[in-house]
Amino acid sequence: MIVNSLSLCYHNKLILAPMVRVGTLPMRLLALDYGADIVYCEELIDLKMLQCKRVVNEALSTVDFVAPDNRVVFRTCEREQSRVVFQMGTSDAERALAVARLVENDVAGIDVNMGCPKEYSTKGGMGAALLSDPDKIEKILSTLVKGTQRPVTCKIRVLPSVKISHLKLEDTLSLVKRIERTGIAAIAVHGRKREERPQHPVSCEAIKAVAETLSIPVIANEAFGLGAFYEETTRELDARRAKLLARSPEEVEEPAEDTSGIIKMAVKFDRRAYSPQITPKMCLLEWCRREKLAQPVYETVQRSLDRLFCSVVTVAEQKYQSTLWDKSKKLAEQAAAIVCLRSQGLPEGRLGEEGPSLHKRKREAPDQDTGDPRAQEPAMPGELCKKRFLALASGKESPLEGW
Repeated sequence: MIVNSLSLCYHNKLILAPMVRVGTLPMRLLALDYGADIVYCEELIDLKMLQCKRVVNEALSTVDFVAPDNRVVFRTCEREQSRVVFQMGTSDAERALAVARLVENDVAGIDVNMGCPKEYSTKGGMGAALLSDPDKIEKILSTLVKGTQRPVTCKIRVLPSVKISHLKLEDTLSLVKRIERTGIAAIAVHGRKREERPQHPVSCEAIKAVAETLSIPVIANEAFGLGAFYEETTRELDARRAKLLARSPEEVEEPAEDTSGIIKMAVKFDRRAYSPQITPKMCLLEWCRREKLAQPVYETVQRSLDRLFCSVVTVAEQKYQSTLWDKSKKLAEQAAAIVCLRSQGLPEGRLGEEGPSLHKRKREAPDQDTGDPRAQEPAMPGELCKKRFLALASGKESPLEGW
C-alpha cells in the first residue's frame, strides 16, 4: 500500500462535514473552537479552482484563492492549516492532481466528493456519477495518492444494491475494497443511496458493514442520531419566525438618525410579506408624485468582501438606508424605500395593510377621448401592471419602468 509522507490521523475523530455555502472559513473555525478535530471545506469544483491565483491576504492573515473576477473561491488560515481538508468535485485525474498541488501547502488533506447527488455535480460526471465508473474512481484516487504530499480521502454513497432488510452490500463492499487499494487514508460513507434525500433514514448498518470490511478509518456521514434535536430546534425557530413576522413595522425598529444625517433602520424586503402587485419602491414613488417631490434617487454599492449590496435613497434631500446588506441590488433598494416609508408613517404595501392609491401618470395619447369618464379613473394595481406591459410592448415610456 502506498502511504503519503505526511499524515492526518482519522481515528476516533469528530469531523465537520463539507456543506454547500456553509463550510466556509468562519464556520470551520467556529467548529474547531467547539471541539471538532478535523474540518472539511465545501465542495469546490476543479475547473473553478484551476482559474484561481493564490494570494496572501495580509489584512486578514489568510491565504485566499482568488478567481479572475476577484471573487474568493477558497480561503484558509494558519489556525486551521493542520486540520482542514480540501474537498473537490472532479471527474478527471489530471485536473484533480493539479488542484491538489495548488492547495496542498495550505491544507492538511485532500478529499474527492463521490457522493453528491445534485445535478450540477452529476451532469459533469462528478459526485455520485463517479459511483458508476469504478475505473475512473481508481485512476483519480491513485493519481492523487501518488502525486500529492497530503493524505487523500473520498466520500461515497451506498450503491443501489443495498436492501436494509437483507443488507445485500456486495457492490458497495467490492467498491470500497478497490478504493482502499489505491492507498487512501480514510473513506467517508454517506449511509443513503444516490436517489435518497434527508427525509430518508440513514443506513447505519451499511456504514458498519463497510467499517468491518476495511482496515482504514471509515467516516460515518449523516449518522449522528440528532433527529430529535433537529426537530425541536426547527419548531423553536419556526415559532420565533412567526412571532417576528406578526409584529408591526413600528415594533421592529424605530428610526434613528446618525451623525451622517442618514436615517437608518435594520430592515429587509421579504417579498412574501407584501402584496403581489405593490412594492415599497412603488409606494414611495407614488407618494413623491402626490406630494410633488422629485423622484427618489437610489445610490447602491456592492461590498467586495461578500458581494452583498446596500442602497441609500434620497427623498426631499433626506437620505434613508437599511443597515442590513442584501444579496441583490433590487432587494437593497426595496429595503431603503421601506426605511423612508416607515420613518414617514406611510403605507409600504404589506399584506393586510391599507394599500396606497396608486395612480397612473396622466398621459394623453393623440387619439385619446378625454371625455371618456374611464380615462379619469385611477387604475387598480392589477390593471396597472397589465397596462405597464402593454406600454412596454408599444415602445412608449412606462410610468412604472424601473419599479
